[in-house]
Amino acid sequence: MDTTVPLSTYRLQLTPFFDFYRASRTCGYLRDLGISHLYLSPCLAAVHDSPHGYDVVDPSRVNPQLGGQDGFDTLCRALRETGLGLVLDLVPNHMAIGARANRWWWDVLANGRASRYAGYFDIRWDSPGTDLRNKVLVPILRDEFERCLQAREIQLRQRGEEIHVGYFDHELPASAVSLMELQRVSGAALSSPESARSAGNGAVDNAAASGAEGAFGEDAATKARDAAIKRINSDPSCLKRFLDLQHYRLAFWRHAHRELNYRRFFDIHHLAGIRVEEEQVFTAVHAMVLRWVQEGRIGGLRIDHPDGLRDPTAYLQQLRKAAPAAWIVVEKILAPGEALNPEWPVEGSTGYDFLNVLSGLFIDPNGKRPLTDFYHEFTGQTADYEEVVRAKKVHVLKHLFISELSRLTDLLENIHRRRRDRLELRRQDHEQALAEVIAGFPVYRTYIRPDVGRVEDSDRIVVQETLAVAAARRPDIAAAAFRTMEDILLLRRAGEMESDFVLRFQQLTGPVMAKGVEDTVFYCFNRLLSLNEVGGDPGKVGTSPDTFHAFCARVQSERPLTLLASATHDTKRGEDTRLRIGLLSEMPGRWAEAVRRWSRMNAVFRRNGFPDANSEYFLYQTLVGAWPIGGDRLGPYMLKATREAKVHTSWTDPNPVFEEALQGFIEGVLGQPDFTTDLSAFLKSMVKPAMITSLAQILIKCTAPGIPDIYQGAELWDLSLVDPDNRRPVDFDRRSHLLSRLACLSLEEILEPGTGGMAKLYVIQRALNVRRRLPEAFGPQGVYQPLRATGPKASHAVAYVRGERCLTVAPRLVVGLGDDWGETWLELPAGVWTNAFTGERWTGGRQAIGSLLSQFPVGLWLREEEDEG
Repeated sequence: MDTTVPLSTYRLQLTPFFDFYRASRTCGYLRDLGISHLYLSPCLAAVHDSPHGYDVVDPSRVNPQLGGQDGFDTLCRALRETGLGLVLDLVPNHMAIGARANRWWWDVLANGRASRYAGYFDIRWDSPGTDLRNKVLVPILRDEFERCLQAREIQLRQRGEEIHVGYFDHELPASAVSLMELQRVSGAALSSPESARSAGNGAVDNAAASGAEGAFGEDAATKARDAAIKRINSDPSCLKRFLDLQHYRLAFWRHAHRELNYRRFFDIHHLAGIRVEEEQVFTAVHAMVLRWVQEGRIGGLRIDHPDGLRDPTAYLQQLRKAAPAAWIVVEKILAPGEALNPEWPVEGSTGYDFLNVLSGLFIDPNGKRPLTDFYHEFTGQTADYEEVVRAKKVHVLKHLFISELSRLTDLLENIHRRRRDRLELRRQDHEQALAEVIAGFPVYRTYIRPDVGRVEDSDRIVVQETLAVAAARRPDIAAAAFRTMEDILLLRRAGEMESDFVLRFQQLTGPVMAKGVEDTVFYCFNRLLSLNEVGGDPGKVGTSPDTFHAFCARVQSERPLTLLASATHDTKRGEDTRLRIGLLSEMPGRWAEAVRRWSRMNAVFRRNGFPDANSEYFLYQTLVGAWPIGGDRLGPYMLKATREAKVHTSWTDPNPVFEEALQGFIEGVLGQPDFTTDLSAFLKSMVKPAMITSLAQILIKCTAPGIPDIYQGAELWDLSLVDPDNRRPVDFDRRSHLLSRLACLSLEEILEPGTGGMAKLYVIQRALNVRRRLPEAFGPQGVYQPLRATGPKASHAVAYVRGERCLTVAPRLVVGLGDDWGETWLELPAGVWTNAFTGERWTGGRQAIGSLLSQFPVGLWLREEEDEG
């Protein structure tokens, strides 16, 4: 199997319904498409029926629902036979803990701090509250603990000889001490503390059981034990005493955000953070995958959520040492203008920075003012983007991350208290200062390293500027609170608590940014939804060609083997959905007229004032992007979107009045012939611009500096929405059939609107095969040379040369272009150039762009070598 650096990747999402065996059947198609490496979602043992694999429960096993080891071996054989390499998605930050399948967590719950795995998880064993001291909070109850106890919902259960605690579908182990209490109540000899600890699951000790049989006989012992369990289950006070002896405390799920005492993934309490910075944890998590790397089965690794780690730099250095030849990229979401940490020994990121710069090329900045004015008029929303971001980050910090904020506040208080020259500060000062700084943090996180005493200049600037803005914004907070924080974060004060504060602070700013912006602001700041993308800045509209060229030159210089994405499993919209919505920036007047008309048509379907105008505006943009779409997809999507917005409803506090009105509105809108006819007419004029824009985007991705990645199914028109919509089954048989037909069709037939995206498939295949033929032109040594057009439509062209051999020309803002390049010219470098799409030959010199693109909307030319004459 080829384990070299990818020339291109194809992302496949494995599920129990699309396993290794089905994936293996796509290999021939992917090879013919021009793909060099399959890019696979996580495949280690995960929660039963996991739809994505990021909820790993056992990193030492291949997921049995994906086909297990045999299935993985089958896939590897298929990859080897077709000459494809493999890139695997790896999850080092967290594990799923909701079931006994996670034996590490089960052992921690059974044995507490004495568990051999207690140090594997980031647990606060010294919680301030006495009821959580040396215990783990387990927030799975659907009501308050006392009410669940009185309702007999919590019970002792038996599975063979094992006795455990049950709550509906949940199972939890019983501690050795509690089993001794059960033994005392029953008079039967149950497991000793030593045997329970070694078993880790409260199993009956055989020797003790034999003693009981000798005294009472086996039946008598069993009956006595059963009677004791029945008695405990029937007496809430007795059951409470039994539960008090556990190494965990059951709690109402709503208490998780305030009381949780273990680190988690974002705000998901059934995904617990692991301490991969510890050598034994790193080894346990990576052993199988690194063996595959050493065996040559895997050529590359995609590292999920490195920002959640305590020290991402140290982790990546350790990983690089363990896999020195692997191609490694990280799922790092860079804020606009932010660069990947130069210390990270990786090839690059997974491409969100490229995605947003590329998408911006096809959004007209001249549409910003009219779109803003109409958004204010229609919705009444007047707050600017920065105001909304700060407000929503404060909201999630104080509602979803209050336990994390409280822990940081405790640390800050304790550190401040030790200062001899300290001023008296209230806890409130520390907490409010922290909240203000975190809400104003402009990047996901910094990478300050207390262990080596290093603060990079970029991090120093972020910390100092953010603290200065926060202090000026909140003069009511004691200035000393901000000064103390600055001293700690910039390592002017050292110590164990100070280091812990710095590292935990950095682990919190990222989740607050992600939940506050990606999962809240992007669903309620709805001026132009194509801007609301992971790593994007909806406050800015459009990317100029010069900005794009500067970005590409920087990539070629600094990270030429980074991944290039236009859609991922985490993007908010499919790439063609996003592009369609972006076209509205070129027709703001026509768009405003249509929305006013549609709103009047559909007012009859509104109930109790819902949906609100902002949600309605979100809906119309979604319909423009994803049409045709049925209620089976649109209903669940809009429910998710409005819950994420956290305005009228949310995941934690759903509002049935709003949600029922929203679903009724959607049903009415989709069933209204006048509206759907009007919508279809509006979209008709967008069909050709959307097609050309899609071809331009995909060609640029396939030829820009970096490694192009195709998300599953997106080689045809990708009109999907956010997950789970973008994980719908892909018809690979259809795609393979269309690919086989390309050679038999004329360009006119390929460009026919009714082909379902065959033109996009054609561009991908031709472009990727050019990369395969001329890898040196696109590699680290290949030169990136922008070409600038001249003439009245020059701003509508993006052109560049790669490695002096390949020339890309793509149009942008095609609505305004109007099929007329006029007297717009491009100076082709010297030589003879052959168009990979049309076969036409052109000589170097001044050429009219309208002529260059007369037969096909985009162009990729190869310069002939002199000896090819």
